[in-house]
Amino acid sequence: MKFSAIITAGGTSSRFGNTNKLLEKIYGKEIIKYTVDAFTNAGVEDIVICANVSIISILSDIFADYKNVRIIEGGTTRQESVYNGLQAVDCDYVLIHDGARPMITSEIIKKTMDEVVEKKAVSVMTKTVDTIKKVDENGKIITTIDRIQLYNTQTPQAFEYSLIKEVHEKYKGLNFTDDAGMVEEFGKDVYIVEGDYRNIKVTTKSDLALVKIYLNE
Repeated sequence: MKFSAIITAGGTSSRFGNTNKLLEKIYGKEIIKYTVDAFTNAGVEDIVICANVSIISILSDIFADYKNVRIIEGGTTRQESVYNGLQAVDCDYVLIHDGARPMITSEIIKKTMDEVVEKKAVSVMTKTVDTIKKVDENGKIITTIDRIQLYNTQTPQAFEYSLIKEVHEKYKGLNFTDDAGMVEEFGKDVYIVEGDYRNIKVTTKSDLALVKIYLNE
């Protein structure tokens, strides 16, 4: 069985500031490098980074010594970036991960790989711990939602390659922000893999500070 990983890196980091968050260094190492190293250490031998065109040359330098990493141009949306990645891989199963989640562990990646072989479509998730309210357009609380069945979506998400390729072909040109959601819309079951609350997505400077704390631990 061959596994490939698609790492999304096509965003502009508009909410982060004037620099691309993936290139920010924590303890001398770029965020994107922490992410890729986790997949490399998990034994994934084919990693495709779908990158914003503005950082392709920089990423090429960062990963010049990585024999298992390829860098291609991403799309204008996350869905388009993933589709570009699917066009570039040839595998049995594919893992799709946000480049801005550097705290993913090799252990969770391996567990995801094991689960997808059995279940064909899985998503790393964590149980919701906050109380969730449904609110109307005027800011009035309508109801409190029972959180016992609620989970927060993380990545990686993993799929049988033929399935996710068919799904992306069907919904090409739309703007799904979540590959598991596409598979659900397609009518196929998706199962959870227990994640880690530290597996946050770096979006703002405060997220970067939190990752520094986690890495220091």
